[in-house]
Amino acid sequence: MNLTLRVWRQKNSTAAGKFIEYKADDVSPDMSFLEMLDVVNEGLIKRGEDPIAFDHDCREGICGSCGLVINGTAHGPLRATTACQLHMRTFKEGDRITIEPWRARSFPVIKDLVVDRNAFDRIIQAGGYTAAATGGAPDGNTIPIPKPDAELAMDAAACIGCGACVAACKNASAMLFVAAKVSHLNLLPQGKIEKDRRVLNMVKAMDDEGFGNCTVMGSCEAVCPKEISLDFIGKMNRDYLSALWRNK
Repeated sequence: MNLTLRVWRQKNSTAAGKFIEYKADDVSPDMSFLEMLDVVNEGLIKRGEDPIAFDHDCREGICGSCGLVINGTAHGPLRATTACQLHMRTFKEGDRITIEPWRARSFPVIKDLVVDRNAFDRIIQAGGYTAAATGGAPDGNTIPIPKPDAELAMDAAACIGCGACVAACKNASAMLFVAAKVSHLNLLPQGKIEKDRRVLNMVKAMDDEGFGNCTVMGSCEAVCPKEISLDFIGKMNRDYLSALWRNK
């Protein structure tokens, strides 16, 4: 396959960025999208040019590092697929592919396609954990948890914190991410001890980071590689209002 790449290049966080076109020739349809970028970078390095900077780690759709907007869609055209798991057979001979970083004020560009997502870490630090002393790890079967609650908690815990929800939202809202992180602990017995403190602190941290408001358009759910449901936003809103009422 021979492709044309239109890639966002930005030297650093303060420099002005722009799109630059590159040719990607003899691309195997069995390559992953990141492998294709690796090959393009090898060519740039051989020519003495600066390679395209992009985030990656596990390349297995687990870590959430591979945040790219591909042809206007976070993670690319395939539903429930991270950019690292997207294969070039998704595209056609001669395609022109536009590659951008996440676009959000709370995710400032570091270089090229790499953005600073430490805002998510600070939200987690505000309450996305269980601080109460629960003793040693007990046998899982000794803690009765209703099956629907256990399954919902697992669904919420599937969030990998990639930030696609923010990139897709017209308001750059982080509600889906925060809702998933709040809900997966609030649903379980160990997390219910700090349920009110957690939701109040994490929502405040989200607002302090400058993320936009949720208008429930569903763009976040549509691009989420783990298909986190909008229902978690509704649950978080209920938890938040209940916490406000009890702590007024």
